[in-house]
Amino acid sequence: MSKLIGKAKEFIVDKVAHVEKPEADLGDVSVKDFSRESVNFHGELSITNPYDHSIPICDIAYTLKSAGREIVSGSIPDPGSLKKNEITKMDVPMKVPYDFLISVMKDVGRDWDIDYELYVGLTIDLPVVGNFTLPVNKKGQMKLPTLSDLF
Repeated sequence: MSKLIGKAKEFIVDKVAHVEKPEADLGDVSVKDFSRESVNFHGELSITNPYDHSIPICDIAYTLKSAGREIVSGSIPDPGSLKKNEITKMDVPMKVPYDFLISVMKDVGRDWDIDYELYVGLTIDLPVVGNFTLPVNKKGQMKLPTLSDLF
């Protein structure tokens, strides 16, 4: 009996390992808008759903780092669902207070851009498998607006 259960487990593990899973990709981070207290950045997350039914997204967790320091982190609970057999684009908004930007002025002062690393964990609810987290990260440079861009 234990051999039968062992073979059944191997069969299920093999089938689940070869099941197509959604894939995600991050676009560049850019400045969305300004307020008196903060700068609002955003990143675009593109998720491909290979299934012929929509998949609910549990949450999107994100961390934005620069020069090894965490700028902002947070999560977006229950942001919706992935469209069936399509690419779903989602905005990842990040609100960064000015006082942090002043602390990274050494990096900004050289070339007026911020070198960043964005880490996103997209948790989706796959049928049979359950909650599954797709880790996605992106490194890049974000150009900051100049005074002439503001006026």
